[in-house]
Amino acid sequence: MRQPESDLLQHTRTASRPSDLRITDLRFAHVSASSMHCILLKIETNQGLVGMGEMRDGSSASYAGLLKSRLIGENPCDVDRLFRKIKQFGGPSRQGGGVSGVEIALWDLAGKAYGVPVYQMLGGKFRRRVELYCDQGRTPPEQCETGRKKGLALRQRMERFGIRMCKAVLGVEDVQRRNPDKPVLIGPSRLLQELTGPRPAEQSQDLAAVEDKRFAREMDDPRYIPHPFTMLRVTDLGLDLYEEYLSQLREAVGWQTPLAIDHLGNLGLEDMTRLLRRMEKYNLLWAEDPLPWYMTQAYRALRQSTTTPLATGEDAYLLESFEPLCRQQAVSLIHPDVCSCGGILELKRLGNMAQSHGVAMACHMCETPVAALATAHAGLATENFVACEFNAPDDDYWQDLVTGLREPLIQDGAIAPSDKPGLGMDGFNDEVLLEHRWPGAPAPWESTQRWDHEVSYDRIWS
Repeated sequence: MRQPESDLLQHTRTASRPSDLRITDLRFAHVSASSMHCILLKIETNQGLVGMGEMRDGSSASYAGLLKSRLIGENPCDVDRLFRKIKQFGGPSRQGGGVSGVEIALWDLAGKAYGVPVYQMLGGKFRRRVELYCDQGRTPPEQCETGRKKGLALRQRMERFGIRMCKAVLGVEDVQRRNPDKPVLIGPSRLLQELTGPRPAEQSQDLAAVEDKRFAREMDDPRYIPHPFTMLRVTDLGLDLYEEYLSQLREAVGWQTPLAIDHLGNLGLEDMTRLLRRMEKYNLLWAEDPLPWYMTQAYRALRQSTTTPLATGEDAYLLESFEPLCRQQAVSLIHPDVCSCGGILELKRLGNMAQSHGVAMACHMCETPVAALATAHAGLATENFVACEFNAPDDDYWQDLVTGLREPLIQDGAIAPSDKPGLGMDGFNDEVLLEHRWPGAPAPWESTQRWDHEVSYDRIWS
């Protein structure tokens, strides 16, 4: 005799009925991590499951808040449909943080609802683990005075986690700043002064503080002038001094250590070409964002002028932004951030598209373990994936921001996501979040009721 369904359910785990799962709330926590202002988010449901997501570093919670009224009552397992519903509200760089952070949390929820890890829902593994490359974290200024000092500081951080590849920040403006009495750069005097003027910094053996970056756009703010429009020129002496620093850096990290360089300077195509040619003999892994990401033709010309591999993409949003760079062979690899490119599935789609054009993919990641695991799941499931950035080697509380991870999460220079459902975390550690709250930010998980009824006629055609 067949048992009634009610009797069967008495012996069945019913914590999640995926078809009945509904979104009930969206909340935020602001923390200092990876030398950045990081915004974590959680999506709550009617069955007690919580999805964990993260926005791009330095973003605004408003980019995700405006999505709340469009998500309440929806089934989070319909990840692709909900992404298509909200993706119109994202944009380049930090503007993509809201859509991307929500999409990450939806995948976490879907995995938890069905009891499978995110990488499995993306099609399974191409590799067992995701390699990391080490960024310089919160290296204090005195450890960056010479290329040798910076290289040794990077090596120490790599060795701490068993990481075998690294990236350093080295711009022509930094060289001018270190040599104030020498003609390194030529350019409009006021602009040159603002870009290369002294920066207040404590000379101590302590770690550099997390930088409180001011992003408000002001009139004539040089940070909002795209590289080719600054009209900065670098002198031969400037190139000599840059190369001297890079030579010391390369020697210190080791010639067989993969080394990338980021933030090269606000130079136009011609002078960036001169700089990259000087860098060729140091066999760099890549030169990152030498020009704004959307200048495809300039990237194509630059790539044809140098043997130094080029990478860009941390500020690009959606596959459509990356496709011209790959189709026209303008870069050697794309470098998206899962927290701003559109999320986990879009990251995998980007990798697949790039691979079809013979382009590799590495990932920007200056955030918390939430973003690290989101990147790792996509990286496991993407064939042409190279490595993920790690910019928190100095934050001993980094892993403690969340719970339920193996100790330590980073082993032998890599992250190997577990087979736990979703992204593999149990939850947020509210005590640690509060201890490292971003200065002036609301307390973790405060009400977002003001976004409950934000609506507009969202159709994008007439």
